Amino acid sequence: MQQHLDELCERAAGRRQPLFSRFLNLSEQKEAEIAARRAQAEYLLFGGAEDCERRMLGVGQEAPEPGDFPIACLKVTRRSAHYGEALEHRAILGTVMGTGIERELVGDIVLLDGDAYVFCVRSMADMLCAALTRVGRTDTDCEISEPPAAALRKLTPVRIQAASPRVDAVAAHLYKLSRGDMLELIRQGRVQVDDAPVTKPDQLLKPGQVLSVRGHGRSRYEGEVGVSKKGKLYLELQVYS
Repeated sequence: MQQHLDELCERAAGRRQPLFSRFLNLSEQKEAEIAARRAQAEYLLFGGAEDCERRMLGVGQEAPEPGDFPIACLKVTRRSAHYGEALEHRAILGTVMGTGIERELVGDIVLLDGDAYVFCVRSMADMLCAALTRVGRTDTDCEISEPPAAALRKLTPVRIQAASPRVDAVAAHLYKLSRGDMLELIRQGRVQVDDAPVTKPDQLLKPGQVLSVRGHGRSRYEGEVGVSKKGKLYLELQVYS
C-alpha cells in the first residue's frame, strides 16, 4: 500500500487536477499522509461526511475541496416498519460484498435512526442501489442521498483503571475479558488498532487511536486523565454506540 500511495502522490504533485485514492482505513491514511508530504503535494482526506472514518486521499498541486471527491452517499430504508429485521451493519456489508465489489470502493456504513447510509465510489452508486433493495430478510429501498446532517456515530465517554495503556489491558478492562481471552482474540487477529491487526499484547495505545475487538466493540482512546491512590492510571475512552 505504501508504494502505491507514493506513486499516486508523485504523479499528482505536478498536476493541477487532483488524483484520488480508493477508500483507506485508519492505518492506511497515515501512510497516505506520509506519501503526500514526501512528494511535497497538497492533500485532503475525506470520506463523504465530516466524521467518516474510511476516507479517500485527494492529492495534487492544490488540495481538493470535499465536493471534488468522487463519493456518493446511499440511503437505505426499510420498506415496512412492521415487517423484516432491523438494519444491521454486518447484513448491509454482506449484501454489498455479495455484488463482487472490492471493499476499497466502499467507505463507512452508518446506522442512524433506523436507516443506513453507505458511502461509496460514485461510479458504483447505481449498481449498489440496485443491489440494496433487500438486506438479509428485509425488503429495502435505496437512493442516492445527501449525507445525514447529524453526527454519524454516537460516542459514550468511559473511564477505566489500568496499570498502563497496553492494548491487552485496556481491552480486557473495557470489555470485561480475561487475560487469556484477550490473548486468544489477539492470536485470532480479532483485535485491531486503527484497523491494523495487533500482534503484540503489550502494544501501547496513543491518544486518538481507535481500538476494535471484533464481536465486542469499538472505541477511541483519549489518553491518561489521572492516577489513583494505588498508582493505577485513569484512562478515558469514547465507546462507539
